[in-house]
Amino acid sequence: MKLRFLLLSLVAAVGLTVAPLAAPQTKATTSTTVTVTIGKPTEFHFLLSKKTAPAGTVIFKVTNKGKLMHDFKIAGHKTPLLKTGKSATLKVTLKKGSYTYKCTVDAHAAAGMKGTFKAT
Repeated sequence: MKLRFLLLSLVAAVGLTVAPLAAPQTKATTSTTVTVTIGKPTEFHFLLSKKTAPAGTVIFKVTNKGKLMHDFKIAGHKTPLLKTGKSATLKVTLKKGSYTYKCTVDAHAAAGMKGTFKAT
């Protein structure tokens, strides 16, 4: 603080102008996008473009390509029920750890619509 005051005093005495000190830069927030395809390769299946991502914001872009209505739930967030050809996006903040994802429609998870996603 004394050095800054001394420099400002010196600049003022000499008659120079000084640009204000720049604010400290914050780390940019990044996110990871994961594409989730429902109903491929079979009706009761999720196909994720990635099964892991860095901890932080993960955007799940979910599309139902199956014949039945499905949803996608992870970390307490869930898409609406999606008809064939419909899509939804979930933006979720994940801490390091493993997260179970599933379809919440009756018996769909038991039929195979579930898995584990890992935030590293």
